[in-house]
Amino acid sequence: MPERAKPSRAPQPLSAVEQVDTSFLETLIGYNARRAALAIIDVFLQRMAVYGLRPVDFSVLSLITHNPGITSRQICAVLAIQPPNLVSMVQTLVQRGLVERRAHPSDGRAQGLYLTPEGEALMQEAERTASRSETESAQRLTPAERRTLIRLLKKVYLPQ
Repeated sequence: MPERAKPSRAPQPLSAVEQVDTSFLETLIGYNARRAALAIIDVFLQRMAVYGLRPVDFSVLSLITHNPGITSRQICAVLAIQPPNLVSMVQTLVQRGLVERRAHPSDGRAQGLYLTPEGEALMQEAERTASRSETESAQRLTPAERRTLIRLLKKVYLPQ
């Protein structure tokens, strides 16, 4: 059987991109949210390094700060953390002397999490630093725009 000739394709001319077109990506909520998050998280990481806190550690400690006695199960649900990951994280926070476990008042199987005095002092400073960091990172937003952005983002990820 004779071999068929493959259609020849003309080589595409080589071109250099002078300016990158991101117009489609900029229409996507996820792209914009991720870019904004990266800008804010970069500053946050630098500022929290002095406290030895990663964003997830800060979030867990903030929940404990504002909800003394919160259970690990509640933290996992709110932050979408897998229980095995939280167990080691809480253990590290306990070893650092920032968190303590106490018997839950109404559920004999659960333990409530509480900040130690050292944890309270650290979180007072860390939360002040986080607030300043966010204000600086979003300095081009007015306070009203900042509130609107937060409200709109919550509409995307919170259940109705």
